[in-house]
Amino acid sequence: MQHITSIITVVDLLAAAAFALTGALVASRKQMDIVAFCWLGLVTGIGGGTVRDLLLGLPVFWVREPVYVITCLIASTAVYFMAHILTSRYRWLLWLDAVGLALVTVAGTAKGLDAGAGPVVAIVMGVITAALGGIIRDILGHEPSIILRKEIYVSASVAGALVLVTAAGIGVARPLAMMFGFAIALGVRAIAITTGWSLPTYRPRAGRTMAEIEKVTLGK
Repeated sequence: MQHITSIITVVDLLAAAAFALTGALVASRKQMDIVAFCWLGLVTGIGGGTVRDLLLGLPVFWVREPVYVITCLIASTAVYFMAHILTSRYRWLLWLDAVGLALVTVAGTAKGLDAGAGPVVAIVMGVITAALGGIIRDILGHEPSIILRKEIYVSASVAGALVLVTAAGIGVARPLAMMFGFAIALGVRAIAITTGWSLPTYRPRAGRTMAEIEKVTLGK
């Protein structure tokens, strides 16, 4: 159990760093100052995990171990001084967000299972905490919300969480199950980014006429 806890801690740390980088990249696109870089990077990096721990009734991870805060601040500061080197900050934002999404999905789902939650709740924990980091970043950075775009985003997290829970349920070792979940979540999101892959969208349809409504109402 201690070994699994250590793995989840490392995954949490990597996820916080990845999301912090995306938050700082948004700050660079908005030409903010270094304080805004650090703030946006920090809340993006720890936001999803904070909500996850609160929902599960667990001690908030970064309160116990400030190394997460320090990591987010270092990552954000690095972007402040190096963002101009990147040829396409938006492209980096998309790919780092994909990595963060996969990492948080795995960490959130695994932590849900370890907290005694059932498979469905564990999947929800992984998906909610994965999506919240991007939502917080986009709201504070005044960016169009990434989860409202047509290309697959939340579905990638659902797929990764489902694979992890299924693998763990049939007896696969937890580290390996987490690797499977990460690979699926990242793979699905990568395909969506490169091909614009999306789920079928709602198409407007003509409503019923008054004659049809009256026919149903009167039982004719």
